[in-house]
Amino acid sequence: KLAGCTLFITGASRGIGKAIALKAAKDGANIVIAAKTAEPHPTLPGTIYTAAEEIEAAGGKALPCIVNVREEQQITSAVEKAVKAFGGIDILVNNASAISLTGTLETATKKVNLMMDVNVRGTYLTSKACLPYLRKSKNPHILNLSPPMNMNPVWFKNHCAYTISKYGMSMCVLGMAEEFRGEVAVNALWPKTAIHTAAMDMLGGPGIEKQCRKTDILADAAYCILTKPKSFTGNFIIDEVLLREEGVKDFDVYAIAPGHPLLPDFFLDAETDTTAVKQEIYGAAQASKEEKTETAPAKPSGPVAETFRVIQGAMTEEHVGSTQGVFQFELSGDGGGTWYIDLKTKGGSAGFGKPPVTADVVMSMSSADFVKMFTGKLKPTMAFMSGKLRIKGNMALALKLEKMLTQLNSKL
Repeated sequence: KLAGCTLFITGASRGIGKAIALKAAKDGANIVIAAKTAEPHPTLPGTIYTAAEEIEAAGGKALPCIVNVREEQQITSAVEKAVKAFGGIDILVNNASAISLTGTLETATKKVNLMMDVNVRGTYLTSKACLPYLRKSKNPHILNLSPPMNMNPVWFKNHCAYTISKYGMSMCVLGMAEEFRGEVAVNALWPKTAIHTAAMDMLGGPGIEKQCRKTDILADAAYCILTKPKSFTGNFIIDEVLLREEGVKDFDVYAIAPGHPLLPDFFLDAETDTTAVKQEIYGAAQASKEEKTETAPAKPSGPVAETFRVIQGAMTEEHVGSTQGVFQFELSGDGGGTWYIDLKTKGGSAGFGKPPVTADVVMSMSSADFVKMFTGKLKPTMAFMSGKLRIKGNMALALKLEKMLTQLNSKL
């Protein structure tokens, strides 16, 4: 269906972008690999040239172009090369993206600039550069890898800058779909679950892949969209929902670890505990207000206290040496208050009150979710992504704590 079509894909040297490229290449499509990795990265696999080899091997034609979407001239130059090589552009996939899951005070200005420049400005400028050629195509499409816009504050409070930047990509879909209706289809695609990419490895650490699906699911969903007529426009599509409509029944084929619970992706409320979220946001019950009052000085008892007692007993010099971090917990609900785990000071310690030294990471959540997290019933990554856990401070150390939890779970 895409034989002879020319796809301009940003960030196509690896991950989701490359998966979409390879799917189209099987039809004999022309792929413009617009990405910035020309030299091998020290930790990430793939360059525009290795991606080009894979695309050619899959049956497509490849044009690797060095493109940092922050640089308008590089975008323009790559578009001109694409038109010269293949005669035009039929499809644009805005896949390049930058992420930093940090709060307002923890997000460095250069990170804010990076996310706005790559996600919003890069998407806008690449679309602008490709549109004159897309309008000449028989069945042109723009596809942005961005979410449906969800105004639930839970998706803003932990990573405001990232959310603004991704919703900026989605606003490009809203605006351009209407502006070019009848001429160019403009849609957004977003995964229902976490997808295993280098970025997810960086965010979730070792073992996160078991909670993810392969990039193939997005490639298959993108293929469905890009082979529809240009009248299919202005849609915010979730991969699994579309594929079910297309008749797909077996989703285990997309799982890294079939049968393992999957991590829901950002910006989708379906998997979150909406009652808890509403209480957290709106202070729905008077009880929630009372939970935030000063905790009595008497040392609490119950599941939280017992959890910290076990943590204290299970700590080893090895945990302290490998983690080197101090964690403060602000817990609401039964047994709540301020608690800490010190995995920096010799021997380590854990207990009620503020840590003996300044905390590297402050985590806020309900005491019930805290107990679930420390007994293996709720993964920290899942808690964070669903808004149940708020993190301030060193994210890398927060991930180290998750690694330690997996070692302690048998004792908790």
